[in-house]
Amino acid sequence: MSNIQLQNDLEKLVEILPDRIREYIDYHVMDDVIEIVLDIGRPPEIRHSDGKIEYLGNTDITYEDIEYITSRVQEFTSDNRSGIPGTLHRISAIRNRQGRVVGLTCRIGRVITGTISCIKDICLQNKSILFLGRPGVGKTTKLREISRLVADELGKRVVIVDTSNEIAGDGDTPHPAVGHARRMQVRQPEYQKDIMIEAVENHTPEVIVVDEIGTEAEAQAARTIAERGVMLIATAHGNSLESLIKNPTLSDLVGGIQSVTLGDDEAKRRSSQKTVLEREKQPTFDIVIEIIDRNTLAVYKNASEAVDYILRGWPIRPELRKVDKTYNFSEDVAQEKTPTVIDKINALDEKIEHPESLKFSFSRQKYVEEVKKFKKIYLYAVSRSIAEKVIERLDLNAEITRNLDDADIVIAHKNFIKGGAKVLSTAEENRLQIFYVKTNSMAQIQKVIKDALDIAEVNDRQTFYDITEKALDEAKSAIEKILAGSGDIELKPQSTHIRKLQHELVEQHNLESKSIGEGESRHLRIVGGKDFKEKLG
Repeated sequence: MSNIQLQNDLEKLVEILPDRIREYIDYHVMDDVIEIVLDIGRPPEIRHSDGKIEYLGNTDITYEDIEYITSRVQEFTSDNRSGIPGTLHRISAIRNRQGRVVGLTCRIGRVITGTISCIKDICLQNKSILFLGRPGVGKTTKLREISRLVADELGKRVVIVDTSNEIAGDGDTPHPAVGHARRMQVRQPEYQKDIMIEAVENHTPEVIVVDEIGTEAEAQAARTIAERGVMLIATAHGNSLESLIKNPTLSDLVGGIQSVTLGDDEAKRRSSQKTVLEREKQPTFDIVIEIIDRNTLAVYKNASEAVDYILRGWPIRPELRKVDKTYNFSEDVAQEKTPTVIDKINALDEKIEHPESLKFSFSRQKYVEEVKKFKKIYLYAVSRSIAEKVIERLDLNAEITRNLDDADIVIAHKNFIKGGAKVLSTAEENRLQIFYVKTNSMAQIQKVIKDALDIAEVNDRQTFYDITEKALDEAKSAIEKILAGSGDIELKPQSTHIRKLQHELVEQHNLESKSIGEGESRHLRIVGGKDFKEKLG
């Protein structure tokens, strides 16, 4: 949008204001103004995007001022919104109990280009995208620019379901900012869901753009649209993906959640409660983008995976993109083809020939990232004050917990093993790594905590991946031997994170494994021979 166009749009907004307010408007200070607020009994004010508020004179707003403005705009709809034809400005009313307008919020609508340049590659993938973010962070601005991009550059049939005329502006002619996209107006907000379905049934769109999905009926309409193969670009109420998952009204947009009761063995394997939350169905949207601020976007390229990770408490990191940063997407694609250290883990199955039954199919990423995961430590007969000083001094990603059920690691005093038999056996059942201190000295506790948190592995990630590959190779070879009739096989000692990988691989093939030994000597024993045959038969 040119400066001349913006100037003309601002003039149309200023024209509806009373003369005494209009004289205070200075176009040179309006560049970052987002709203003009007019309330009965208070001086008019302008609000800047950085939160700064300026007052326009000292004279309070009167009923005559409000009536002057409302007489120059179109009639307010049931959601108390109106607009100025040919512009993107929105006029919202506040009414008293008798229905009389006592306040107005004049929101300045602008066409800002370049806000989606950092996610242009995602917008061109023909996948449905959901934007999340707090009010005023720029969700509608991005919908407007995406509508133009897809309609003009890709030549797709785009229909905008414009509930409050915010995307394509007021009036019957859509604003030039949306390019060749078509616009369907919604008479009242409660009819948005019906217009969404009508758009699909009557106008054969390839892409539908919707602002502010906020009800369960609208979420269901969105699913209907996606199931018909139409690309859907929308925004929803909610600051983050995690908050959306917890919203019972809108969680269906990302697959919904359901309570599932696990069996004893499965609950023990996951180290979780028997009743857990899981994703119910395939998400309506393929991609979720959180708008953190006007300049920063957090992209979840796989909504299904992101929801699963969040529900299970696994670490998940979205891809951060900056609006003011230049991205060369062709180079990014080339880089993705270059194997990384994580790719080496994920490609492990292809490096060794194994029968089909030995495919290593569970998510390694969860365990690879778990090295950096926040840890809770349960202490038994170990000085809590010293342990907390060690964690604070070394700035470790851990804390002390009093609840064994919450713990990730147990540190116990070697001289008190007999007295803590019950605690230690419970830790064994939960597959918690147990470390022992010989004395309650600072040096001893610090050494054991560093060992327990795999500090060396965190600092040398490449070495960790190399060790992991070898450990998994060893576990696969042992599984093959046991399936061929071998007896018990003991593996080399490994850290708690690598042993978790080995345990899961063993369980995939209906075999049993146990962690035996103490401290640095702790390792897996895979059960075979007679015990294995009895289990099968």
